[in-house]
Amino acid sequence: MKNNTTFIAEIGMNHNGNFDLCYELIKQAKLAGADIVKFQLGWRDKPGEINQIDAKIINQLISWSKYFEIELLFSIISDQAYDLIKPFNFQRYKIASRTVIDNLPLVKKILKEKKKTIISLGMWNKKNLPIPKKNNISYLWCLSKYPCEPKDLKNLPKNFNNSYYDGYSDHSIGIETCLIAITRGAKIIEKHFTLDKSNITIRDHALSATPEEFRSLVNLGKDISKKINIGV
Repeated sequence: MKNNTTFIAEIGMNHNGNFDLCYELIKQAKLAGADIVKFQLGWRDKPGEINQIDAKIINQLISWSKYFEIELLFSIISDQAYDLIKPFNFQRYKIASRTVIDNLPLVKKILKEKKKTIISLGMWNKKNLPIPKKNNISYLWCLSKYPCEPKDLKNLPKNFNNSYYDGYSDHSIGIETCLIAITRGAKIIEKHFTLDKSNITIRDHALSATPEEFRSLVNLGKDISKKINIGV
C-alpha cells in the first residue's frame, strides 16, 4: 500500500553558513526517510550573511540531491530569490509564511507558473485564504513562533480533511505534534532538520529533529497513515 504522507526535512539555515555541510545534511535526511529536503532562498542572503546562496551553490545542492535520490525544494522569500531560482526549472516551489504577508504579489507571480506550490500560513490571521485554493496549491497550517510550546498549538486543525490545510509545518520541540497532525489527516509534514540540536548558531537547531528523531517520525507517521487508510 502506497503511503500518502510527504515528509519534508527543512534544512533551512542549519548549515550554519558552511555549505559543505549540506552534503551530510542531505545524506542524513535521505537515510532518515525524508521525501524532500528544503532550503531557504532570499533570507539572510546578503554578502557575508549566513545564507548567501548563489547559482553555484544551487547547482551543488542539485547535484548532491540527485546523488542521494531525494527531491530538492526551496522556500522563495524575495523577488531576487525568484529571479535566481526560476532558470533552474524546479518542479515545485515553497512559499514561506513571511512572504505571504510581506510580498503577496510575488506569491501570485510564482503561482502563474501553475507549478505545484506549498504555502505556509504561519503569519496569516485572516478568515479567508490569501489566494483561493487550487489544485496546484497545498496550504500548511503553521505557527511562526520559534519554538512553539504545547499551549501555543491549541488551534491545530482537529481534522485536516475538513479544513483548508493539506499539512503541517512544525516549529515545536519533538515529533509528537507532527504525529498528532498525521492522525488528524495531514498529508504533508515539514519538520526542521539538524545534525546537532545543541548548536546555537541560529535558533532553529533547538526545534529541529535529529536524523534519529526524523527517522522515528517517518516510521511512526507512515504506520499511522497505513492504519488510517484501512479504516482504523
